[in-house]
Order: sequence, then structure tokens, then C-alpha cells
Amino acid sequence: MTRSARSVAGMSLTTETDELRARLGGQVILPGDPGYDEARAVHNAMIDKRPAVIARCGSVADVGAALDFARTANLSVAVRGGGHNGPGFGTVEGGLVIDLSPMNGIDVDPDRRAVRVQGGATGGQVDAATHAHGLATPTGIISTTGIGGLTLGGGHGYLSRKHGLTIDNLLQAEVVLADGRVVTASESERPDLFWALRGGGGNFGVVTSFTFRLHPVHSVIGGATAWPASATADILRWYRDFIPAQDEDLYGFFAAMTVPPVAPFPEAFHLHKACAVVWCYTGDPARADEAFAPVRQMEPAFDGLGAAPYPALQSAFDGLYPRGLQWYWRGDFFRTVADGALQAHARFTEELPTMHSTMHLYPVDGAVHRVGQTDTAWAYRDVNFSQVIAGVDPDPANAEALRRWTVDYWDATHPYSAGGAYVNFMMDEGQDRVRATYGPNYRRLSEVKAEYDPGNVFRINQNIQPAPSAQQR
Repeated sequence: MTRSARSVAGMSLTTETDELRARLGGQVILPGDPGYDEARAVHNAMIDKRPAVIARCGSVADVGAALDFARTANLSVAVRGGGHNGPGFGTVEGGLVIDLSPMNGIDVDPDRRAVRVQGGATGGQVDAATHAHGLATPTGIISTTGIGGLTLGGGHGYLSRKHGLTIDNLLQAEVVLADGRVVTASESERPDLFWALRGGGGNFGVVTSFTFRLHPVHSVIGGATAWPASATADILRWYRDFIPAQDEDLYGFFAAMTVPPVAPFPEAFHLHKACAVVWCYTGDPARADEAFAPVRQMEPAFDGLGAAPYPALQSAFDGLYPRGLQWYWRGDFFRTVADGALQAHARFTEELPTMHSTMHLYPVDGAVHRVGQTDTAWAYRDVNFSQVIAGVDPDPANAEALRRWTVDYWDATHPYSAGGAYVNFMMDEGQDRVRATYGPNYRRLSEVKAEYDPGNVFRINQNIQPAPSAQQR
């Protein structure tokens, strides 16, 4: 064991780490160990933190042992599933990382139309398992994203207009609490915790398994239609009015993009700035041409629509956004795209700083609106769009340019927003921003936090502060 592994802030960890190795069925990785640098890396290469200990957990008991170790050693705790979190909350400087990635088991019950998923699985693993039965649950659009962080933040994607958010399809969760207890949360068991888990992020415990409702989904009609960047204002104006008026079988998110130099885009379009809509139609295939007729009336310069297995659409962007890129993003919710914002969108599309940088505007209407504002922790049930602005590039030398473009774009459009953002599209932006994101639900969330994590052990996240006790008030 190396010196850096033995001591953190002057405290010897030799005894504690030896005990952890003895208790853990998974793997304990320390600074200096083979594979440490790979194990500490997260999806966003802007994040460069050096944990004192990484516990790769293979079981619920391993998670409990890791939490016991952190408590004994007085270490901060970060929990990692897929490691996609933008501000890097899946790691921590000088603390303990609970890495759930080995816990990726999936059990599909096609008769019940339900799936039980361990907390370290990715969306792609879930899609593959459920697709074998012609079923799916709403998740995100990058299949390497961890199902845990996606779900706890809310989760939206191609199926959300028809079937709601990921949390709207959550039936049950198994949770390891800060004190090591293992509990079940559902509508009938610990409903306060179940309410908070549905959008409240990783504030309340380590979720070691999720059970989701499934829906019949097999092949879809999907792909992108794209227009030159010069058409951005006109296409975005059309899109903002078009998509909320459509049947919920039709989903499409708007994107500002630089056309990548790959198929199926024609070579003449490669590396040109563009605006696009990426579509997913889950209705009757015989009616697909009718559904897309208004889209084609807008005369896209590129039409990539076609039939595909649902997991193929879900993973279409994986190659463009591999692990190890520099990421900086900002998000907001919008009730509409204001006329006053259209020119800002057009300008920043023309000014995209790198090929990977983008802006996505996701529809969160339809079934999402049929859940009440206080029925889950996700408060923004009356908005139509969830926006993310993402500066992305492989070269660290471009990091400042990515930040500048992202923040300038966000500053130009935020005044038109509903005030808060999808928690999974935020950087580390402070308590005021967290409170704005949870709105009227923040107080109840803080009370649930005080019940289940009064010591704020789970604070490496978009943190919800525990409500003060009666003695403290």
C-alpha cells in the first residue's frame, strides 16, 4: 500500500482499508494501485479528482460495508453509477467513491411488464434486456448513461411524451441509508422516501435496485431531419408550436449542431453548422408517413428517417459522445420558446465552438403533464421544454472556450425560462439554483432529508440541506 493510500489529512487508513478489503466482496482500489487512474475517471474529462478509496461494490452488503468504512474514517462519500454526471459528483477529492458499476443485474418480468434493475446498470443494458421481450421504459438518449443517476434526477427521453418521465414509471427502490439500514421504498412502503427519490437526486441514500414499469415498444420510426444553421430561428419557431400539438406517439428533440463527418449525413453537409430535430415515432407504422408529412413540408436539407429497433435509436449518439471528452453544460426549463429568444438561438448555433458542442431542447409535455406538481419531487410539470446547452470537445485546451460559449448562451436565454432546470443538466451552481429547481417541493425534500440523512452524508450532489430540527429552530 502506498503512502498516499495510507493517510488522508494526517489520518492513517491502513487498518480501516485492510478491514474494508476483508469485508468487501468487490474490489478496493487505492492511489498507486494498478488501474487507479482508470477507476477514478468519470465521463467528463474536465473532472480530475483523486479519491482516497474507491470501493467497487458487488452487493448490497458491500455498499453497507463501504458506508461503515467512510463513517469510521471520516471520509466524504460520492456514489457513482455510470459516471455521466456533468459536475463530477460521482467522484470526490480525498474521499470514498462507492462505485456501483459491478452491480448491473437486470431481471425482466414480461408477464408483469416490470423490470428490476441494479443501481450500476446503464440505460443501454436495460434497453437490451427489455427489448428482447418487446418492452421498454422511458430513459435518456445516451445509452451509456447510468440508470441510477438518470432516474434519481427524473429522467426524460424518446418515450416521455407517451409514457412520462423515468420516475413516473418507478414502482419500487431498494435503498441503503446513511446508517447502513437497507429499506424498500414504494407507494405503500416508506412513501415519503419514495416521493423524494423521484427527482430528488442522490440525497437520500444509495439506491441499489430500481423496479420499473414497462411498455410495449419494439421497432420505431426515427432519425434526424436537419436544416442549415441560417434557418434556425424559423425552424425553432415552427418546432415549438408543432410538437406540443402532436399525438404523443411522436417525439422529437430540437438540436443545434455541427454535422459530424460520418454516415448517414451527406459529405456536402459535413462540418457545417445546422439545426435539427431527432425524431422517434412509436405509433402505427402505417401512419408514420402521415405523422411526418408536416416535417417534410419544412423541406429539410437532410432526411434520415427510417425504421430501427428501439435500442439502435437509443444508442445512436454513443459514438459521438464517448467517455473522456471535456464537458460543460447548463440547463433550464421553458414553458415555450419565446420570440425574443429565437435570434439568440440562431446566433449561438452559428457560433458553436466545436464539432461536439450542442444545444438540445427536449419536449416534456404529454404524459409528463398528467402528474401533479407535488406528486413527485420533480416540480416543473407545467413546462413544455427542458433545455441543455453543452460545450464539448476532446481537447483540454478548449475548456475555457466551451465554458464561455455555454454560459453566454445560457445568459441570453435564461431570462425567458421558468426559473429552474432539470437537475441532471446542472453544473455545481450553488444552493439558490438547487432551490429554484425544486421550487415548492424543496421544503418537503429537506424534511425527508432530515429524516433519512440528518448528517448530510450524501452531500456530493445537487445538495438538499436537511431541515433543522425543532431544537435548532
